[in-house]
Amino acid sequence: MSKMNRRSFLKAGTAAGIVAAGGASALAAPVKKSATDWVTLGNSGVKVTRLAFGTGTFGGRVQRELGQEEFSKLVRYAYERGIRFFETADNYKEMPQMLATALKGIPRDTYKLMTKYRLRDTENQQETVDRLRKDLNSEYVDIMLLHCVRTTDWSEQHKKLRDGLSEAKAKKIILAHGASCHGLLPLRAFPDNKWLDVALMRVNHDGTKMDTLKMIDTNDVGDVNEVAGHIKKIHAQGTGVLGMKIMGEGQFKTPEQRDASIKYVMQLGTVNAVTIGFKSPAEIDEAIERIGRHLNA
Repeated sequence: MSKMNRRSFLKAGTAAGIVAAGGASALAAPVKKSATDWVTLGNSGVKVTRLAFGTGTFGGRVQRELGQEEFSKLVRYAYERGIRFFETADNYKEMPQMLATALKGIPRDTYKLMTKYRLRDTENQQETVDRLRKDLNSEYVDIMLLHCVRTTDWSEQHKKLRDGLSEAKAKKIILAHGASCHGLLPLRAFPDNKWLDVALMRVNHDGTKMDTLKMIDTNDVGDVNEVAGHIKKIHAQGTGVLGMKIMGEGQFKTPEQRDASIKYVMQLGTVNAVTIGFKSPAEIDEAIERIGRHLNA
């Protein structure tokens, strides 16, 4: 038998063996990933859709100015498109209550909620956690984060708050806890922090509204490479990674900018899910399409 004929024979035999062992499905194309897939956030055990509906654009002003009726329609549209992860914060004036109204009547076990705890609320923590649940009209919150940590020693500085959230988790009134990061100083302390079930971090392709060494938010360009390096370590330790500022807090005005950002984040491979603040159905459709396309590129 010639070398070429022998090679063809072996290939045919291998293919036949695969089909015989696993049937036609063994040769089927891989299942496509989508923005509305349910994904697990690290070792937290909490599953969310890969895309979350954010309510905090400019502190919630963009969503708030829609008014309750239009905002509710938008939330329902997102839900119908398969987005089942909604996030807000105590700092986003009126938005937790508006979100609760928008979701009223939808079975609670069909969607996930994330909110954020203000660092200044150091007294009566249990009462604050109860109020946050009441604001969302929910007996439990899937994820509760310390909001906007900015210092290298944030973990020790806010130990009392961490302990309070740990206690709430033990009581199962929150299912996972963590922190949202604002700045390279706190971000450098996120790796190896075992308390973090979930970390919310700013990430996009060009550093817009991302982390710098300053302890206040500025328009300075953030260090994309350093942030991506820390995200890789945080993901590797089993912390669930959520990305924010994907649209540069609304600064990515062109389709090309928005596409470049989503492509970059989706192809990192270390960001479990992302939150984007929407103000129209078209923005939801675009995000779902772009995320799906780049996940499967």
